[in-house]
Amino acid sequence: MTVVAQDTPVQLEFTAQTQSSREVEIRARVDGFLDRRMYSEGDKVKAGQTMFLMDPKPFQAALQTARGQLAAQQARLTVAQQNLARVKPLAAQQALSQKDLDDAIGNAKQAEAAVISAQGQVETAELNLGYTTIKSPLDGLASYARQQDGSYLIANASGLLTYVYQLDPIWVNFSVSENEMLHFQDDISAGKLQFPPHSEFVVTVVLADGSEFPQKGTISFANPAFSTDTGTFLVRASLANPKGTLRPGQFVRARVSGAMRPNAILVPQRAVLQGAKSHFVWVVDSESKAKQRVVEVGDWSGDNWFINDGLKAGERIVVDGAIRVVPDVALKIVGTLPSTQSGGQAIVEKGGASAPQVSEGARAMAPAATSGASQ
Repeated sequence: MTVVAQDTPVQLEFTAQTQSSREVEIRARVDGFLDRRMYSEGDKVKAGQTMFLMDPKPFQAALQTARGQLAAQQARLTVAQQNLARVKPLAAQQALSQKDLDDAIGNAKQAEAAVISAQGQVETAELNLGYTTIKSPLDGLASYARQQDGSYLIANASGLLTYVYQLDPIWVNFSVSENEMLHFQDDISAGKLQFPPHSEFVVTVVLADGSEFPQKGTISFANPAFSTDTGTFLVRASLANPKGTLRPGQFVRARVSGAMRPNAILVPQRAVLQGAKSHFVWVVDSESKAKQRVVEVGDWSGDNWFINDGLKAGERIVVDGAIRVVPDVALKIVGTLPSTQSGGQAIVEKGGASAPQVSEGARAMAPAATSGASQ
């Protein structure tokens, strides 16, 4: 095979897990008895949809009492204001003492304050009565009910009723290890790897059956802090999920594309041999004689290997039949493989133990690999 150097797109794959973009606890905000559940467990709910009803009678009675107290305070305010209106002209004519005027003014202000307090009690009672109707704050998928009809709910203790999970958009979380992060940084510094501008990666979700989720996503968050528990950095992608196909908690593969290896050399893995101290390949010179060449290998890409150092574009290497090669002896070339970089993207496995993916270029090369050999 003749070695070529080309800019090669790289896709990084990570083990990932889906998460709801909004996971809301539905709780009772007042103490009381739960009358009945108004939704079907596991169904989708709309924002504002009633999910639970509590017994409203005690709260209706409390509201009525608060309104009566407000009316009483308003009546006292009316009397105090009328009394003040009578006292002011008399005090101006010095028919009453200044103390009588001060007492009338103070009584009026106290009555005003009592009315404001009573209005607050009425508003509190109205809020508590409204809290007996418990609604969903968002569109999402409702979980099972944690409390059954007839249960007595305490807002701060047993007030959890259920959860609502927003499915659109949905988050996909994966982790990048410290070693991988340092490896990326080293490759970028050495010019062996390029990330897209502003880290605008495109994320494709691969489901458990190997199919790709139709909606693409983007990286929306990368935790700047290193987790001492897992030894990784958390990365989050956000994807549209209009049909609710993805559910929270699913294990998937996150395929991150957008990176590029400039002027990369990619050769089949079977062309790279393991020596006593290093990897090497057989390089064929202009006289069809083979010589060992020590190479520095990089990441795997399906059935291929990135060569970081040791090979140059235009050189020929032995791919098949290497066991029969003798140094400095002319070879009979019976087949030639196309470049491994003729189409497709390199897929580099990260963060998991699944089988390597084969790029389109590797598939195109397979038929020739079975018939062609170097001897």
